[in-house]
Amino acid sequence: MSRRRRAERREVQPDPKFGNLLFTRFINRLMIQGKRSKAESIFYGALDTVAAKLKKDIDEALKIFNDAIENIRPTMELKSRRVGGATYQVPTDVRYDRSVDLAQRWLISFARARSDKTMEARLASEILDAAQNRGGAVKKREETHKMAEANRAFAHLKWGA
Repeated sequence: MSRRRRAERREVQPDPKFGNLLFTRFINRLMIQGKRSKAESIFYGALDTVAAKLKKDIDEALKIFNDAIENIRPTMELKSRRVGGATYQVPTDVRYDRSVDLAQRWLISFARARSDKTMEARLASEILDAAQNRGGAVKKREETHKMAEANRAFAHLKWGA
């Protein structure tokens, strides 16, 4: 992390199929070794699988994906703060962009850890579980919130306060 100035945020192009920036960011995070077309086919295939499992059209699958991200998105997190030789875990609010990024990261990591046959099927299953407030990613969010709640006593150690 640079001490000189804040890192510039890069603008991403909307994804080619739906024209959505959130989908582009998700595909970028899903991508391994620069294989964008593979990541796109996994993501779009997972959305098709979600639509097929629910017997609905693709627009409903997009809505379910957005609901899944909203269900995973954390509002509080812990940050380490060193005060007088002791390190405290201080609960802080999470900016919207960071919370969406964390949600995407957790969704992908828990999808990769599943035991379904293909990544497309794993991602579709994790999206469906997250949309129904189940699955590993939702548990991760609840665990993060529980830890933040447990360390609420150190909230007065926030930066700038």
